[in-house]
Amino acid sequence: MTAYGETRDAGLQPERTRLAWRRTTLACSVVAVLGIRQALHGSGTPVAAAGTAVIALLWLAFLGVAHRRIRALSAARPRALAPRAALAAVACTVGLAVFALALVF
Repeated sequence: MTAYGETRDAGLQPERTRLAWRRTTLACSVVAVLGIRQALHGSGTPVAAAGTAVIALLWLAFLGVAHRRIRALSAARPRALAPRAALAAVACTVGLAVFALALVF
């Protein structure tokens, strides 16, 4: 147990978290590319174009949240993830899943 005011050695935990955010961003990118590919390959309807735009916007939003978090983790003592950022990441993930399902069916 550390006394109040002492510095805490976080070890490799911030690095593992940073790598986890990178893997999640890569997975999100793959889902977005496959969703866009499916939308463009299926038909050239306005609904497919709107779906492609929404998928791209959700991917960009998730990329922004992840990039901000990865940069925050490079600090000596990173702050906890803000609830607003966590909600944004969850909303982007759920949105991508919903649009991917809508494109498949």
